[in-house]
Amino acid sequence: MTMARRSKQLSLIDTELADLPPTERWREWMNRAEAIIFASTEPVLRATLAGVVGRECNLDLLIDDIRETLHGKPYDLVAVGGGWQHRTRPAYAEVVRAATVPVRETAGLSQHEAMVLMAIAYFQPVTRSEVSKIFGREISRDTMAALRQAGYVAAGPRSPTPGAPYTFVTTPAFLSAFGFDTLRDLPDIEMLEDAGLLSRAVLRHEDPAAAAQPHEGEESDPD
Repeated sequence: MTMARRSKQLSLIDTELADLPPTERWREWMNRAEAIIFASTEPVLRATLAGVVGRECNLDLLIDDIRETLHGKPYDLVAVGGGWQHRTRPAYAEVVRAATVPVRETAGLSQHEAMVLMAIAYFQPVTRSEVSKIFGREISRDTMAALRQAGYVAAGPRSPTPGAPYTFVTTPAFLSAFGFDTLRDLPDIEMLEDAGLLSRAVLRHEDPAAAAQPHEGEESDPD
């Protein structure tokens, strides 16, 4: 559906509900918001919800009230990817897996791909060459292509380094898949450094002479 058509459809909806008493109006706004979130396969953005409720509706309070009604339920309304989405509570994850029913799934990643994705998330925008330095070994184009195909990374701005290679950045799909609202929700990088998984020092203190040399196989275009 085009943006113009969507806007036209929303314009036909009575968002203010001025004929309803305040309590009933609030309840209807809650129902509308929850219906949209329930039906969507992606996190629903604030702008989308704002289009179906009144101008004076406080969306944060509305979401809080919806979450209040979900106490005791096996699922919750969580902030992910800059929007909101229903998610099964962690306590029921094992039961859902055991039931082997079709569920929303994230693209499967190998442990190596997951580690590369983690490095991109923390150091973005970052080139493949820089990711390779973080791990101390060549990160293949195939690995980057797999992350792009999964929808978790995209091409970022050109790097100011010689050759101006493309950088990589994470996408909203990455935030949604891993349950983050924003990148600020990523675990403390110091914990990962203590575990020997990532190192900011590699990029901060690399040999300037080495940095001036193009990385072997560095791409001029994103994979």
